[in-house]
Amino acid sequence: MTTFDFHGKKAVATGAGGAIGGEIARGLAQAGAEVAIWDISPAAARAKADEINQDFPDKVLPVECNVISKDSVEAALAETIEHFGTIDFLLNGAGGSHKDTTTSPELEFFDIDPEAVKMVMDLNYLSAVLPSQAVGRVFAAKGDGAVVNITSIGGGLPLSRALAYSNGKAAADSFTRWLAVHMATTYAPKIRVNAVAPGFMITTQNRFLLLDEASGELTDRGETILKNVPMARFGDPHEVVGAALWLFSDAATFVTGAIVPIDGGFSAFCGV
Repeated sequence: MTTFDFHGKKAVATGAGGAIGGEIARGLAQAGAEVAIWDISPAAARAKADEINQDFPDKVLPVECNVISKDSVEAALAETIEHFGTIDFLLNGAGGSHKDTTTSPELEFFDIDPEAVKMVMDLNYLSAVLPSQAVGRVFAAKGDGAVVNITSIGGGLPLSRALAYSNGKAAADSFTRWLAVHMATTYAPKIRVNAVAPGFMITTQNRFLLLDEASGELTDRGETILKNVPMARFGDPHEVVGAALWLFSDAATFVTGAIVPIDGGFSAFCGV
């Protein structure tokens, strides 16, 4: 992290009460940035802020925010601007899967509730759109800024069973490219929009798919995944941090519209 210097920079990290977003928020703070963690759970935002502030004092501000509610996003923006004065970076990290939109022997595709699909689609797509609208106004007014979306390798290669999650991440990938062009051509060429696409990592949202709840052993799906990851292991959230910080940094000033896979080679492997 010492190769990046973000002193004086102000960042928003949505969903950073969770694993991957939280690690990137820590990386930003370690590099000198002040970070507002926007999370739907005030307790999670406070816990992550307290954890990071122990190592990097007064760097992280917890802000309650439901990123799929326009009113909540606007309130979070106002609170953040009041504390920071401006915003330089936006990390869109909110997202996740859900059993109700994941096919299984107990839940066939034909029986998935459309409202559950809408919920997960919003969580993985609208969660990037609304904060980008709010913070994007700040970037447009000052003529620069950087957005990094956390998408997934499931956006480019739809994952079996994970209907709405894969579709939502595909939409987020497309939005990343669309917004990169829109912000650069409509407002300022210095506004950049990119994404990191993590591969398989065991987190709260996907634990039910990868590990047996009773034994803690890999499920059949977990074993199948590892057979298709050339590095033969799951990733760790801290392994996403370097790529995200690079995309925010001046080392990536000619990078926009990119989606960087961090997946142990999964998306490069055809299975034979």
